[in-house]
Amino acid sequence: MTTHYDAVIVGGGFAGVRSLWETRQLGLSARVLEAGTSVGGTWYWNRYPGARTDSEAWTYCFSFDDKLCQEWNWTERFPGQPEVEAYFNHAVDSLDLRKDIQFTTRVNGCTYDEASNTWTVSTTDGETFTCRYLISATGLLHLALKPPFPGLDSFRGEWMMTAKWPKEPVDFAGKKVVLIGTGATGVQLIPVVARDAAQLTVLQRTPNYVVPTRNHALEPNHLAEIKRNYDKIWAQTDVQVFAFAMDAANRMSTDVPKDQWNQVFDAGWEAGGFRFLFETFDDLLVNTEVNEAAAEYVRNKIRAIVKDPATADLLCPTYYYGGKRPPMGTHYYESFNRENVKLVSVANNAITDVTETGVRLADGTVHEADVIVFALGFDAMTGALAQMNVRGTDGRTLQEKWNPEPATFMGITVDGYPNFFMLSGPQSPFANIPVVIDKSVKFIGGAIRKAQSVGADVIEPTAEAASAYNEHCKMLLDFNTIIKSGTSQHSWFLGANVEGKSQSAVYFYFGGAAGFFGELNGVMEKDFEGLSFSKHADKAVV
Repeated sequence: MTTHYDAVIVGGGFAGVRSLWETRQLGLSARVLEAGTSVGGTWYWNRYPGARTDSEAWTYCFSFDDKLCQEWNWTERFPGQPEVEAYFNHAVDSLDLRKDIQFTTRVNGCTYDEASNTWTVSTTDGETFTCRYLISATGLLHLALKPPFPGLDSFRGEWMMTAKWPKEPVDFAGKKVVLIGTGATGVQLIPVVARDAAQLTVLQRTPNYVVPTRNHALEPNHLAEIKRNYDKIWAQTDVQVFAFAMDAANRMSTDVPKDQWNQVFDAGWEAGGFRFLFETFDDLLVNTEVNEAAAEYVRNKIRAIVKDPATADLLCPTYYYGGKRPPMGTHYYESFNRENVKLVSVANNAITDVTETGVRLADGTVHEADVIVFALGFDAMTGALAQMNVRGTDGRTLQEKWNPEPATFMGITVDGYPNFFMLSGPQSPFANIPVVIDKSVKFIGGAIRKAQSVGADVIEPTAEAASAYNEHCKMLLDFNTIIKSGTSQHSWFLGANVEGKSQSAVYFYFGGAAGFFGELNGVMEKDFEGLSFSKHADKAVV
């Protein structure tokens, strides 16, 4: 049987829940299709020990409903996975959204039919849905990279991926564990495993600049202050470069004598989290001299914390600070002072295969393991969309259209794919995701409202608008020498972590969240210039 809705939304995380609420305000019938057994998106799938947000709780939430902001009591500055998942369940129940969400449903095909102006959505279970509007809410970091190493089937122990962590607790006590990957996930997981495992061997390809989280409980008076000031908080996220509730430093590196730079870095380090990046110097990500000073500051912290000089040296990055996404950690570097933790670089001694008893490197060394944990990252931005097999007016899938590079309009729509919208799609910004999603959904809602008001039922960007936006995104990347340098460091910002993925393409909008919001507002103020609105029956432009 085929079921019809005005809108089908794929994904039940921040983007899916926010989109469902918006479609209700538009008076549309809608269905969310979610592969998991509950809501949460990233916070449903990534339940590995130590998983927590790196955005402060009071901005990592839904902003569209003040009642939600007032009634939910966060317990920590940076909440852990169980608390974020509980928040999601509270939100969908408080807003009465659960009845429109279908779980354990994975989409494997989306095809546009020009004759009927409908999308047909198919699932792996053989269900079929049709809709006028199709919204992808699968997230920018959803498709996890699978272990590419031969011999994994022969391994006699347990192995697991952090992005598909089992719901049942994993017992590391008394076991030899090999953990592969030291990105943001590995940084959170390593200190937790180190406390239980008999031996933890960490295989690192690229070191990271890890700043302290400085997490703490939220006392009642602090929580009350946050709730009183939500108007100010959301106003800050509107203008901050990464959509955080932070004010700009209002300080350039040239305003401070160089011999006093470390005093500024001290304050950022103690403040914790992304405040080291955004509340020290406003030119930290564009001025290579102060960037190198920040990098050396962190390297000196590593050398001070890690007792073994050789291990400290392996943990010290040499690339620009911000050339890869900088993680936050709690006792990450301290973990390498433990007698049961060993760091092994595979930068020049690559993993070749998995044996029956462990992981083998190019020099023939086998690191024995009872458990192997893979924290290999994601095929960012385009990976999840490729799995959906989205076919437009000419029958081409998005991955075929985007070969060799994606081109979108505002990171939200694609020419040749009418009434199709993406959230956290290619060429949208990487920033505080709930805030970015909220602005993007408002843009989609505004476009649909315009269509309703003028009697249109087809919304599509022009090829010229998509091409111009693509060139604009390229210009923004070319301007940012520090971000662009991440290609050599396997940065997923640039697709450099996925074998065969184009590294000449631009996958993100690198003009900052506030810049992106300004551009969205500019399009809306010009009556959605760049989008065409037409009536399917007679193809007339309205």
